[in-house]
Amino acid sequence: MEGYTRTGRGDNARVLIYSHDTFGLGHLRRCRAIAHHLVEKNKDVTVLILTGSSIIGSFDFRSRVDFVRVPGVIKLRNGDYTPLQLHIDIEDTLALRESIIRHTASMFDPDLFIVDKEPLGLRGEVEETLHVMRDRGVPTVLGLRDVMDDPDLLEPEWERKNVMPALQDLFDAIWVYGLPQIHDPLAGINVPDSVRRKMTYTGYLRREVSSDGNLSQPAKIDSPYILVTPGGGGDGEVMVDWVIRAYEADRQQPYPALIVLGPFMPSETQAQFIERATVLDDVEVITFDAHMESLMSEAVGVVAMGGYNTFCEIMSFDKRALIVPRTVPRREQFIRAKRFQELNLVSMLATEKQADVSAMITALRHLPQQPKPSEVVVPGLMDGLENVDRLARRWIERPRRALTLAEKRA
Repeated sequence: MEGYTRTGRGDNARVLIYSHDTFGLGHLRRCRAIAHHLVEKNKDVTVLILTGSSIIGSFDFRSRVDFVRVPGVIKLRNGDYTPLQLHIDIEDTLALRESIIRHTASMFDPDLFIVDKEPLGLRGEVEETLHVMRDRGVPTVLGLRDVMDDPDLLEPEWERKNVMPALQDLFDAIWVYGLPQIHDPLAGINVPDSVRRKMTYTGYLRREVSSDGNLSQPAKIDSPYILVTPGGGGDGEVMVDWVIRAYEADRQQPYPALIVLGPFMPSETQAQFIERATVLDDVEVITFDAHMESLMSEAVGVVAMGGYNTFCEIMSFDKRALIVPRTVPRREQFIRAKRFQELNLVSMLATEKQADVSAMITALRHLPQQPKPSEVVVPGLMDGLENVDRLARRWIERPRRALTLAEKRA
């Protein structure tokens, strides 16, 4: 197993990953998967994750992976942000986040800086850090999921945030965690050729069951079961309600359901779903489990909203899946689910049919009979982590002088 040797001194190569994580689990889990793979494949790599996730402490991290949590914020329905826990002004919170990000990057002095999804970070909080990294000669990479949003929504958003000049001037590479034959995340928007030349498609990020022995098991039902997951759960009420109504109406479903509500579902809603499940002997409801991979590995099928990480898990564990994508405020899940359905990798049920409980009953009964994703050959589909490691190695091995402590503080 080869390692990276840091130019100018003998300590580990350092990778810094930034994830704004205002809400949900997607960004954090994607960054964690990349970090774990890098340290697993390279004994001399250390990875530090900068995140705003409020639940990052619930996850296990491998040796040589750690995190710095900046104060959390959440996005309100009107588009404004508010502090998640601190009783201080939002502008002060954002200034504090920006300062922590900048000083952490300066002191950590990475050999590679990876920014997840948001090129300039939350309200531009990572822009100054990107300038510092550029001036120091640190390679900077933007990591994009396979689908960003409908181009009619993404283009004005990026224009408002002045993203394209940053892609031209502040990033050395753009890694797309998907495949071009499935989706181009920048399709339909005006992208300069200089930015296009920076884009590399890695494939999707494979997931594995944790080897640390912390395997999750349902308490009320037995496997195999249908796993129902709305991801973080903040916008999963419609899907979960639909599934429970189907089990309430059809007491002869062939498989029980294990529903993981997600940590961001409102507590009142969680309590209502848990109460409804108490009278159903074939439905178990839990709020959150940090080892979703082990739960999915035992499932006969999956019902999900279709976020990026869930798709990676479905493909990694070769699970039949029914996707119930959201369409607001982003169409990302719908675009992804529609394309995967066209490839016969999953089936999809539109939320517009939510009033029709029979549609969900039929879909649940059909789910275990669907073809598995492995019956469709898509070359390179799940090669993402291996390619990320190869690309990271290329950037890290470029000679760069390590800074002194005084230079870091300057």
